[in-house]
Amino acid sequence: MYQYAQKKPFYHYTMEVKPQEIVAILGESGSGKSTLLDIIAGFITPSEGTIVLDDKEIVSLRVEQRPMTILFQKHNLFEHLSVQKNILLGVSKVLKDSIEEVEKVQAILKEVGLEAYEHTIASELSGGQQQRVALARVLIRREPILLLDEPFAGLDKKTRLEMLDLVAKISKEHHLHTIMVTHEKEDCERIAHHVYMMENNRLELT
Repeated sequence: MYQYAQKKPFYHYTMEVKPQEIVAILGESGSGKSTLLDIIAGFITPSEGTIVLDDKEIVSLRVEQRPMTILFQKHNLFEHLSVQKNILLGVSKVLKDSIEEVEKVQAILKEVGLEAYEHTIASELSGGQQQRVALARVLIRREPILLLDEPFAGLDKKTRLEMLDLVAKISKEHHLHTIMVTHEKEDCERIAHHVYMMENNRLELT
């Protein structure tokens, strides 16, 4: 189980996300949604509160030690590299192409529906395909917590819904604790088990 809480004079966050659950956070721009993800990921240190995963406190862990991955709106792919090479960078900064690592890439590509594009250069892919590669790069690390910071906001509706369905499928299959920041109520209605609203400096369950 994953829990996060922070209390201080101006902000109050309390949230629980169970395995296989997707929790969505709605709110206006500047309300603090992405800041909350930064706190969970370790980019910002809270003044109070704790983060607990499987009864273990992780708020004291450095960013690279935290059992989570995050997918941003900007996929940050290396467009001159192949799909395979981009995903391998999710495992290590050194491009290791051992048989074991390549097999992992092939398996994750099958999960995201891009097995035919393993050796395609990233710049040749559509926007939706590039986001699938970015998702694959995140998932190959097999961390239990998945953070989504509006990663599908720039996609057309059909592609966005396909990506949401893919996230729902993968979250269930791999028992992930998934937290999704979004502006779209439709996103919440499609895949979220619980929806929180960020307003008045508080996180409230709707």
